[in-house]
Amino acid sequence: MSGTRASNDRPPGAGGVKRGRLQQEVAATGSRVTVVLGAQWGDEGKGKVVDLLATDADIVSRCQGGNNAGHTVVVDGKEYDFHLLPSGIINTKAVSFIGNGVVIHLPGLFEEAEKNEKKGLKDWEKRLIISDRAHLGKVPMGLWEWPFLAPSTQSSGDPGGPTWSHMLLSLLFLRGLKKMKSLTHCPLSSPIHTPAAATVFDFHQAVDGLQEVQRQAQEGKNIGTTKKGIGPTYSSKAARTGLRICDLLSDFDEFSARFKNLAHQHQSMFPTLEIDVEGQLKRLKGFAERIRPMVRDGVYFMYEALHGPPKKILVEGANAALLDIDFGTYPFVTSSNCTVGGVCTGLGIPPQNIGDVYGVVKAYTTRVGIGAFPTEQINEIGDLLQNRGHEWGVTTGRKRRCGWLDLMILRYAHMVNGFTALALTKLDILDVLSEIKVGISYKLNGKRIPYFPANQEILQKVEVEYETLPGWKADTTGARKWDDLPPQAQSYVRFVENHLGVAIKWVGVGKSRESMIQLF
Repeated sequence: MSGTRASNDRPPGAGGVKRGRLQQEVAATGSRVTVVLGAQWGDEGKGKVVDLLATDADIVSRCQGGNNAGHTVVVDGKEYDFHLLPSGIINTKAVSFIGNGVVIHLPGLFEEAEKNEKKGLKDWEKRLIISDRAHLGKVPMGLWEWPFLAPSTQSSGDPGGPTWSHMLLSLLFLRGLKKMKSLTHCPLSSPIHTPAAATVFDFHQAVDGLQEVQRQAQEGKNIGTTKKGIGPTYSSKAARTGLRICDLLSDFDEFSARFKNLAHQHQSMFPTLEIDVEGQLKRLKGFAERIRPMVRDGVYFMYEALHGPPKKILVEGANAALLDIDFGTYPFVTSSNCTVGGVCTGLGIPPQNIGDVYGVVKAYTTRVGIGAFPTEQINEIGDLLQNRGHEWGVTTGRKRRCGWLDLMILRYAHMVNGFTALALTKLDILDVLSEIKVGISYKLNGKRIPYFPANQEILQKVEVEYETLPGWKADTTGARKWDDLPPQAQSYVRFVENHLGVAIKWVGVGKSRESMIQLF
């Protein structure tokens, strides 16, 4: 029969299922994951919300980013700092999963775990699963740790990037390196190399720093990256030259050949790089045996988790909406999707398995590095927020720029992520203020605009319209339920909630788990 297919000639699975049954099967999507995402420029307190939700979770996952993220969790008075490990690793009853969307710096992973072990973290290796499809960053560095190449954290006007004097000195130094045969022959190497740097060299991290130097020299500004090699690693992934966990655990000779090719590619682009290839491969081989018991097929692991016995699965987003590679304040962004779409691509799960999406919002706004910041307060208010909020980065130690809460940013983040509810953190930092301003809209050339500008030059020019609210001038750190908050503090929370049209589920008034007030 030409041009048609007989009923008995259907491919397997194409017939014999009634539409009603098919719809029922499609509806049975399995468990749904709960997602926690940053709604500003990061540092909102995502780790605290994750820690709160992880107390009864079965699986806590990371889906993107690398050790450029920093989450602080306080449990029983102890501060734990996490960069690659999911914050939920503290829960001894939960499995922690690092998905394929994460870029993994293996030395950093083990160093982070060892530091937290000293604070009380136990048996983490038995509870950590790593996707075989996750990409590798390369082993420890040296170059950017040198003091005169390191970015200044005290640069006025640009706390996120190197000063011009640092950059000029760096460029002169790097030119000189081209004439040297080896970094180890440099007379400065002995007193300033770290123990790790004497053995191995992390070229992705070094390239990250070199690219910042180039940007400063060519454009007069840099992005202000964390120098953790995240961008170069994602670049290798996009260029299809990257190396994954599954490659490391397979034929090591083949892995070594590809590693050498990748190293040579970077050396051809950056002639100043001196890479101890054999030393790095030796370390990577050791890491391979250590992580082998933790590695699983990530897609199958998540499928089993979603479609087996019901489980509570939590996804911990790194970075934040305004740092997203597509939706953030480009180019001053990270190299991954930090919005809800990154959950699907970074874990290998379909959209219908996304359940609640919680946005975490600081009660004011902060930003690390350069870029437009409409509500920034370069005055005594900014200084007060910075000092009271201890606003410096967990990963870099850089000071954060501070300003009033910006509802335009939050509306935009909600458009992209579709938040189910919000967590409003660090409300207690505002305790001492007699009045508090909130940015409610933008004007451009005298006209109100309903959207968040993509172009940084335009965003720099917007005029913020503020609403001024009364402060409460009272200590809220002891509040443990809604009624404990002063009326003006309650009004502030409701003002934010009403303007965004999104319910606020938690209000944070301190560092501990107990300081998160749950409203419903």
